[in-house]
Amino acid sequence: MGETEAALQTRTDGRLGPTGRPLPDFPPPPPLTAHGPARVIAMCNQKGGVGKTTTTINLGAALAEQGRRVLLVDFDPQGALSVGLGIPTHELDVTVYNLLVERGHDVRDVIQRTAVEGLDVLPANIDLSAAEVQLVGEVAREQILARVLRPVEDDYDVVLVDCQPSLGLLTVNGLTAAHGVIIPLECEFFAMRGVALLVETIEKITDRLNPRLEVDGILATMYDGRTLHSREVVASVVEHFGDLVFHTVISRTVKFPDATLAAEPITTYESSHKGADAYRQLARELIARGGAA
Repeated sequence: MGETEAALQTRTDGRLGPTGRPLPDFPPPPPLTAHGPARVIAMCNQKGGVGKTTTTINLGAALAEQGRRVLLVDFDPQGALSVGLGIPTHELDVTVYNLLVERGHDVRDVIQRTAVEGLDVLPANIDLSAAEVQLVGEVAREQILARVLRPVEDDYDVVLVDCQPSLGLLTVNGLTAAHGVIIPLECEFFAMRGVALLVETIEKITDRLNPRLEVDGILATMYDGRTLHSREVVASVVEHFGDLVFHTVISRTVKFPDATLAAEPITTYESSHKGADAYRQLARELIARGGAA
């Protein structure tokens, strides 16, 4: 942990990755001797369909494989993250929505265990869609998620917040609670247009609400190396954002929706698939960058 990007660049076998840069070797991290306090990472992009939820689930599972205790926070009223891990959200009486708008709930009672050891979920359902309206009149309304998570931060090494595809109050809460941001970016040119706006929003939150917030990285998703378009988009992202772009690139594959239908991460659904290996590499890269314990 804590190696610099330059140090990682020197340990390669000469291969060039999809980003056009030497592909570093990210070895398995040493085991942890203790857990917590957690580093909170918001998975954020105001554009939908870019792989936020897929990345939250599979990166979380890959970090858990590396011996990290991980909490996934479903912060999207669609509840896709919860459903994607087999949680029957329509049957839940208490979710993250209740923790935001009501007093008297214990967050530990709301957290759900998953079939993956070391991976827990704070679930959401459609009730969360009412939270933005109800929180408008609250004092310090941007900091309510941070208050909700505070009692369990020492229980986990990493908390991944799956933000909804907007820049509304829920997303601002996610960014205000976070130490870092990962921006999944679909490999197509229209997806790039909103990144500048998102980065501007992150800078405003850093300046006004959360000075510890930093961008952990931009993750190219839905990459298809057979197309010139995908390769040009990745090259353009690297040109604009440099070392902020992860070396790891997530390729498009039908196995991701298949794993979602099976309600499990690809790391357990198809453990030997290249998509599972990509998320394991991303987990090791994030740890090597210092973005996770």
